[in-house]
Amino acid sequence: MQITFISDTHGLHHQLNLPEGEVLVHAGDVSSRGTEEEIIAFLNWFAKQKYRHKIFIAGNHDWFFELNSNDYISRIIPKSVIYLNDSGVTIQGVTFWGSPVQPTFYNWAFNRERGAEIDKHWQLIPTDTTVLITHGPPMGILDKTISGQAVGCEALTTRVQQIRPKIHVFGHIHEAYGTQTIGETLYINASVLDFKYKMVHQPVDIVIDEM
Repeated sequence: MQITFISDTHGLHHQLNLPEGEVLVHAGDVSSRGTEEEIIAFLNWFAKQKYRHKIFIAGNHDWFFELNSNDYISRIIPKSVIYLNDSGVTIQGVTFWGSPVQPTFYNWAFNRERGAEIDKHWQLIPTDTTVLITHGPPMGILDKTISGQAVGCEALTTRVQQIRPKIHVFGHIHEAYGTQTIGETLYINASVLDFKYKMVHQPVDIVIDEM
């Protein structure tokens, strides 16, 4: 299975040059201000991409998804698009799980306090997850800001080490774009924008074995 990973497009998705592939995964921050207009524009673009499967989660900028009901959200999601919010989907034996939450930073969407509050979300992740999609990074892995501060989630690091997915993809910290393999897991910060919100990074294309 060939999977293309992107994150943090912030409304600049039209600037992307996407490779061919089977699955397209977006790890959140599809918009800049989280308005319904921005979200619908993204969804219309996302649905048209030539991938068999298209999966996305929300991010801290994507207020629309936190402020509206699941029923209303489901009505605007195109049939060809899969939206994950502490939920999963299995495609050709590969299990994807997605969550938008990240440790509290100012007052953004899907902020949760470090410790027990955010860990409740991580405990929902099934142990058989193949590809884990979160908006924020785990602590100490592709999570350093431009000032060098590590801002990832400690509880997420612990849960990922327990689950050991093949891939853990995230974004949120634009300047920490890149990949890192630790043990059995390939970690991907797929932020396509830099810290100045310029489109400078490439989508990450990975092939994994179907289960």
